Amino acid sequence: MSQAAALPRSSAARELLDLLSSMRFAITLLSVICIASVIGTVLRQSEPMGNYVNQFGPFWAEVFGKLGLYTVYSAPWFLVILTFLVVSTSLCIARNTPKILVDLKSYKEGVREQSLQAHHHKAIGELPSSPPMALAEIGKTLTQLGWKARVQQREHGTMIAARKGAANKIGYLCAHSAIVLILVGGVLDGNAMVKLAMWVQGKQLYTGAGFVSDIRPEHRLSTANPSFRGNVSVAEKQRQGIAVLSLPSGVVLQDLPFDIELKKFSVDYYPTGMPKSFASDIVIHDGATAREATVKVNEPVIHNGLAIYQSSFEDGGSQLRLKGFPLAGGSTPVAITGRVGTKLAFGDQTLELDGLRVINVENLAGGDIGNASGADVRKVDLGETLGKHLGSGAKSSGDKALHNVGPSFSYKLRDAAGQAREYNNYMLPVELDGQKVFLAGVRDTPADSFRYLRMPADENASLEGWLRLRQALATPALRDAAAERYAVSATPANQPQLTPQLKLTAQRALTLFSGAAAKPGDEVKGGLPALSQFIERDVPESDRQRVSEVLLRILNGSLFELQQMARERAGLKPSTTDAAAQAFMTQAVLSLSDSLYYPSPMLLQLENFDQVQASVFQVARAPGQKLVYLGAILLIIGVFAMLYIKERRLWVWIAPSADPASSQVRMAMSSTRESPDNATLFAQLKSAVLKDPN
Repeated sequence: MSQAAALPRSSAARELLDLLSSMRFAITLLSVICIASVIGTVLRQSEPMGNYVNQFGPFWAEVFGKLGLYTVYSAPWFLVILTFLVVSTSLCIARNTPKILVDLKSYKEGVREQSLQAHHHKAIGELPSSPPMALAEIGKTLTQLGWKARVQQREHGTMIAARKGAANKIGYLCAHSAIVLILVGGVLDGNAMVKLAMWVQGKQLYTGAGFVSDIRPEHRLSTANPSFRGNVSVAEKQRQGIAVLSLPSGVVLQDLPFDIELKKFSVDYYPTGMPKSFASDIVIHDGATAREATVKVNEPVIHNGLAIYQSSFEDGGSQLRLKGFPLAGGSTPVAITGRVGTKLAFGDQTLELDGLRVINVENLAGGDIGNASGADVRKVDLGETLGKHLGSGAKSSGDKALHNVGPSFSYKLRDAAGQAREYNNYMLPVELDGQKVFLAGVRDTPADSFRYLRMPADENASLEGWLRLRQALATPALRDAAAERYAVSATPANQPQLTPQLKLTAQRALTLFSGAAAKPGDEVKGGLPALSQFIERDVPESDRQRVSEVLLRILNGSLFELQQMARERAGLKPSTTDAAAQAFMTQAVLSLSDSLYYPSPMLLQLENFDQVQASVFQVARAPGQKLVYLGAILLIIGVFAMLYIKERRLWVWIAPSADPASSQVRMAMSSTRESPDNATLFAQLKSAVLKDPN
């Protein structure tokens, strides 16, 4: 029988065990976990699916969703890899712990004296002491230097085996145990436990909308759920005992074993208006007992094993008093009153009041470009004007600074088909580029940025001046009268025959600008785009620059006359021609143009409000938290021990010399990691043990 056939063949189970318990396999799994964690860090997790569709497109959004990249840390493949890593690391610990424990007790004093010559660090010398005296002297020296030693008496001499830095082995166990504890603790506190609880309790995700109290029991987890982390929104003077656990495909409710009542919410601000700190005075109602507490940022309240964190704050149902100004015709404003979170009939649409923000800190441009406005025909042509100013909510490219711009409110207008646009309007005028303007924002989807209509404030810091001009522009008789007044004022005294032509040109410019010439379904409804379209269609390319300048000059003059007529009809004094009036007209031209593309027939402005605050708490039951903390401590200890503590072994062989009053000493040293300081240390030991100054 051959030698190969005589060897026992390893079983498949043994090979699998060797693979799982190998360090290379564990390192490979750890590398995969790190790569997956990078994906989870770069790609925002647990967002609504619509956000991913807008970011990646329908195809790739679905592919990434199938791979579980939107919930990496609870994806099945991630949990499988995590499980293998925990098993592999645990097997490494189980396999090496007995060896390490045995090695910690072993000084290896049984090595042969001849083998000491094979070490890199070795020395030999004579001591003027008998072997017993040399043993005592060397033992004392090693003890003083921090070495632990064991002595073995032999027939021809004495072997001293010493060691130092045994904690290096303990570091190995601590570091690997830390990995297991941190991974297990992370899984216990993650969404995987929520999904497991849903499966055990037979619960389903809720994907609809409505009030929390209306959600049925099949979407609510019991208070016995061992691990969860959810948000609880509580308005002032109200109480709530249900947390909302958000998952990518919906939400599930978590019943709490107590109710949280918000007595008072307080917030402090920096001079810029940014929140400095906020806290909530609460009452925890747990059965017949009530406990008062204050929850602050980074200072949670712990009650019966559940941690209550101050997460954020929001509106709790403030009363809003709005005024609606018609943009498509009519001059009578409409008063609207409603609470945040409610829905109101709004013509053939539904008005959904979404929120109120009393403090808004924005980055606002501080430059003054009043003289370089796109409405100044001497500074810029019409094409550059459109590219720079159309959609006048665009951010400025100049320097920015933080400012509190006052209250704002947000709402949605939803049509009969369920499609909605979101609006965000500011209550007070905001100073942008040296001009105070009212901002009315709109966006088609939550993934888009708001586009803001900038309407200039008049001399009374109100919107009435711009609205008067807007209504006058929509009145044909006033447009004709303004064109005639402009033609008369702009005609040179020595050329009266130019008046009719100037009047016709001014009428044409005002008609195009007002949108009166647009037909239903036209993409260009009026404003500056209508003038640009007219020039590109009817003017030769060589003359477009000159014609655009002339047309804009006529438009500006006609709109100024229209402004004067609107003020006269309102019983106000004529507008001045100072810098403030010119800045008003400059911004008015741009905002009137943009207002024709505002997707609502009515502009809503916030007149007043009665604020009701709401605090958002994060309530967590985290059984794995202590494991993670313990793992972090062990990891620090383990890494420190493995990196900064080196295990070294020293052997000293003492043998009789030819002279009975002296001894022959041979010594050698080994280390787990070779480094330059080993040579320095051995030189010191050689000097101390052999009394060798060299």
